[in-house]
Formats: sequence, C-alpha cells, structure tokens
Amino acid sequence: MRKEQLLKRFTEIYGDGGEIQCFFAPGRVNLIGEHTDYNGGHVFPCALTIGTYGAIRRREDGKLRFYSMNFEKMGVLESDLSHLKPSKEAGWSDYPKGVVWAFEKKGYSIPQGFDFLVYGNIPAGSGLSSSASLEVLTGLMLKESYGFEKLSMVDIAQIGQYSENNFNGMNCGIMDQFASAMGKKDHAIFLDTATLQYTYAPVKLDHAKIVITNSKVKHSLVDSKYNERREQCEEALKDLKNVTQISHIQTLGDLSRETFEMYEAAIKDPICRMRARHAVCENQRTIDAVQALKAGNLEEFGRLMNASHVSLRDEYQVSCSEIDILVSLAWETPGVLGSRITGGGFGGCTVSIVENDAVDMYQSVAGESYEKQVGHRAEFYVVDIGDGAYAF
Repeated sequence: MRKEQLLKRFTEIYGDGGEIQCFFAPGRVNLIGEHTDYNGGHVFPCALTIGTYGAIRRREDGKLRFYSMNFEKMGVLESDLSHLKPSKEAGWSDYPKGVVWAFEKKGYSIPQGFDFLVYGNIPAGSGLSSSASLEVLTGLMLKESYGFEKLSMVDIAQIGQYSENNFNGMNCGIMDQFASAMGKKDHAIFLDTATLQYTYAPVKLDHAKIVITNSKVKHSLVDSKYNERREQCEEALKDLKNVTQISHIQTLGDLSRETFEMYEAAIKDPICRMRARHAVCENQRTIDAVQALKAGNLEEFGRLMNASHVSLRDEYQVSCSEIDILVSLAWETPGVLGSRITGGGFGGCTVSIVENDAVDMYQSVAGESYEKQVGHRAEFYVVDIGDGAYAF
C-alpha cells in the first residue's frame, strides 16, 4: 500500500484539509515459544513485512470515526471519546477504540477525536496477529498525533496488550504486540516475557526460507478455549506454589524441566498438569532453539519446532485436524527442516523452515494433498522479516 493510495482514499471518505499522518504496523510469526508468553517464559517471534497501514487526522470535537478498506460495506463507524465501550456493532473498530480507552486509563488523555482509516494485508483469522498489529498501529498514531513523546515502543506494546485484555476480553500475553512494535529486519526477538528483557537474533537462512501455510480455518481466540488454557495454567501454578521447596516461583517459566518433573504431582487436576508441562517444556525448547540458530544448526532448530507442535497438539490441545494434516504433510516433504502450528491455535497457520530447493515442491505436493483431504485450498506465503511499527 503506497502512501498516495492511502491519502487518496482518506480524502475520499473524510474530505480534504488538516494534517493527515500515515503509519504502518506489522503482523508477526512466532518461530517457537507458543503459549509461554502469559506463563513468564521465552518467545521467539519476528515481525513480517505484511501488516496494517493507517492514516489519521485530528478533529476539533470528540468524535471518533473509523473506516476500513477491508470492510468497506460497514462504512464509517462512529464513536465518541465520552462513550468508549465495546459493542458488537462496532466490529473491528473495537480494537483501536480499546487502545484509546487504554491510553485514558494509563493517564494519557486524548483531548480531541480523530478520523481514522486502515488497510490491512494480513489474512483475516490467520493467527498472524492482525489485532495486535492494529493495536500497535493505533498506539503509535496516538503517540505521534497527540504528542506523547515519553511513551516508548515497549510502552505502546504494553498498552495494546492491556486494551486487548481489559477492553476486548482476550487474555493474551505480550508477545504479539511486542513483536509488532519492536521488530527488526532480518532478526527475530528472543524475549523473556517475565522481565521484558530481549535480544535480537539474526535469522540467517542462506539456504532456506520461512514458509507460512494458512489452513484457511479461521480462529477467533476470544470465543475459543484460549482463556481457558490460561486459567488452567494459573491453577497449576497455584498448586505448585503450595510446595515448600518451590513456593517462591512467580510463573511456570521460573521452572526448569527437571524441577517441574520433580514436583508436577502436586498439580491436582491432570489436565492442568498437562498444560503446565507444555508451558515449562516449551520454554526450554525455545531457549534451546535460539542457541541452535545462533550456532547455525538449522536441523536442530527444525527438530525443536516439530517437538513444539507435538506438545501443542497433544498436551496443550490447541491444534485442529486441518493444521495437523498440514504439519504431517510438511514433515513428509524432503527439505522441510521443521514445521509447527503458530499463533494462538484452533486454526490459523503453520510455520515451516524449508530448504530453498524444496519450497516449490512443498507448496505443490502439500497443497494438492491438503485440498484432497480437507476440501479447500491452503495458502502459502514465503515471508520476509521486517521492521516494527513506523510512520511513513
């Protein structure tokens, strides 16, 4: 999306005049470290070059007007600074509206309303964080348009998470917003979600590509079992904290695999125990995977990706039959080093590391077999790693 196209559509919808500012915030793919972010563990996401483009212009009154080039039939959705409440009628605009609400809650008062236009090229329901992209986009827009210079990009990520948790009712962790706000071209982010300490790790895939495969099974995490998984992990943590030897722990991410195995019997509910086992072992897999990548050992990185999927399928139970078919097809394809579900689950996408010479064959063979088994086509994206949110 070029700036001229965005500005042209903006003035068609809202008219000429005033200062119109343009911004972009990317989607993300998580290479490994799933459902660890709200358990105080490590994650390893990277920002993509696809995402959400937006234009904003301040108003003189308290009106908030939203328009999406992806949902043109919905027209202009209106709200007001004095009436910031979620509603079904608001549709997609509840996400930027929630960020405005969160800014107010955090002490950053928005004095006037605005006109807001967006266009996104993240496939809807794919699990590549279109909602986090929209939240970070809105946060950066508000920071720049209303002069909140003290806000860092980490602050904007946290405000986005706060709005999604408390306004939209999705009890997500920090990973998606952090990746969208803090991404760096050709690097993934090794993030400790308990402390928000992070390092950038170069993703040097000289002989391979990152391939995202969209199952075309849309997920809706608010309506899914996502929040239930988080509650189960919290229940497991509560039981473990009753064990004298480890009563000091604050999150499941504080536990090594060995320590967890020593005390896991203290978790009364076997389902909660299974969820906690995934969280602890996935955290260790993520740490090991980053070390493997730094050492140039893509085969080991791929093996850990595969193990991650098995755990997400069997212990965390957030996969689905279509995703499992895609992953199995990837595993069966020579040249695919690793493949797993990515994102919150219950549909969405897989992420695979595929040797350059195998990319076309993987798309052809897996695509044909998937359509035969499922009845609809998958979509394949050979992706590049891009920067975090920015004005343009």
